Amino acid sequence: MNANVERAPGLVADLLARGAPTTTVFLAARGIGSLTRADLRDALDAWRAALDRAGVPAGGRVAIVVDDPLVLAAVHLAVMGAGRCSVPLDPGAPGPELRRALRRCGAGVLVADDDAAARVPELPRARPDRRGLPGAVPASCGTLVPGGPVTPLGDGAATLLSTSGSTGEPKGVLLDEERLVHVARAVAEHLELTPDDRGLTPLPLFHVNAQVIGLLATLVAGSSLVLDRRFRRSDFWACARAHDVTWINVVPAILTVLAREEDPPLVPPRLRLVRSASAPLPVAVRDAVQALTGVPVLESYGMTEAASQITAVPLHEVCPDGSVGRPAGADVAVRRPNGAAAAAGERGRVWIRGAGVVTGYEGGRSAERFDDDGWLDSGDVGHLDDAGFLHLAGRDDDVINRGGELLHPREVEEVLLSDPRVAEAVVVGLPHEVLGAVPVACVRTIGGPSEEDMAADLDARCRSQLARWKCPVQVVVLDDLPRGSTGKVRRADVRELVSPAS
Repeated sequence: MNANVERAPGLVADLLARGAPTTTVFLAARGIGSLTRADLRDALDAWRAALDRAGVPAGGRVAIVVDDPLVLAAVHLAVMGAGRCSVPLDPGAPGPELRRALRRCGAGVLVADDDAAARVPELPRARPDRRGLPGAVPASCGTLVPGGPVTPLGDGAATLLSTSGSTGEPKGVLLDEERLVHVARAVAEHLELTPDDRGLTPLPLFHVNAQVIGLLATLVAGSSLVLDRRFRRSDFWACARAHDVTWINVVPAILTVLAREEDPPLVPPRLRLVRSASAPLPVAVRDAVQALTGVPVLESYGMTEAASQITAVPLHEVCPDGSVGRPAGADVAVRRPNGAAAAAGERGRVWIRGAGVVTGYEGGRSAERFDDDGWLDSGDVGHLDDAGFLHLAGRDDDVINRGGELLHPREVEEVLLSDPRVAEAVVVGLPHEVLGAVPVACVRTIGGPSEEDMAADLDARCRSQLARWKCPVQVVVLDDLPRGSTGKVRRADVRELVSPAS
């Protein structure tokens, strides 16, 4: 256990109450905006009073649609600290989608910035008492008429989030403060965060990664965090250097862009690690970024149902290529189809449990995913090696059965991504009347020859590095890939896009 991580019982209000009032906690990546401990405490007091006046009971759901990351951070933490359930939604959603999301979430109150409020003008709004609020928090609070009655949860749920929906329809996940803070502590311990650290995240705060890995882990460690609305390649390193950051929290798609830098970037002098999450990190991309920055790139594996982190690559230990590290705050097991434990190196279904893992979804336990001992079937396929490192092959429902041979897309995607012109690659299975299914590759490229020549080059690369039955029957070059609100590629939509029937 890292001695610098506070161990006192820590719900969100407790975390907000700690530290010197003038200590800066969150900073805007661009501009001069920031939030101190005093600002966060004032926001908590103001929003507690506003929610009390609105009649929102303990555990009542509060939808938040705010674009500015500093504002969202303050309101999200204040709502949880006030004993209500925060439901952050995508601020970029158009009006009709936003209305549907508001109805589904069951919130009794909406907190919205002016832009979001304009997309749902039928909702009445009433601002909280602004005395004591920092100037960076001009959010509004209004009764949510379409959402129906206020939903008191009574079980300590602090936030309601949706799964990424990358392989199907998103599901609602309720996370209580104990789960959230448990994982935040595990992250702070794993990254060895101290009050001297300053992180940078350009990830959306309505997603579990940035909320737990970013906001809560920062509060636990007593450190600070730079928040950016979105990733910008043009000045990413200049921004990181200007804020003297010591660690960076990003996703593989961002690292893929950074890996294309021709010249070594001017990295911040105190930078000591880059953390990658939310999707598989190609080995070639990891190696390229490590070579450019001179710091380790730590891949992690997580999911919303586990309050983000499940496993992570150790900070001071060599990790086998293709591994997502060892368990970090959760228990991990690999099982055969009959439920028995798989041997070391044997591929099977990945099951997880722990203090950060939920025991059911909103509205139901989903018996096929949860067992009676608290284990959750992650839906992923992989194996544990002799040293306890987890290796993932992909989602179980992504496996392609080609004439009886089981093909895991990640192996093919790694080959495609080894071409420096390929920014992203997704392999999906399409129905075949004889073989059952065949693989088709979709790629997003950076520069290079024509689509036809690029497809031919990638086809040749696969044939030279893979067994014939693993090679895609077609390589499709796209300008972009279908994505969910968090930026993660939606495989179901990719499959539909390239289906002959579409």
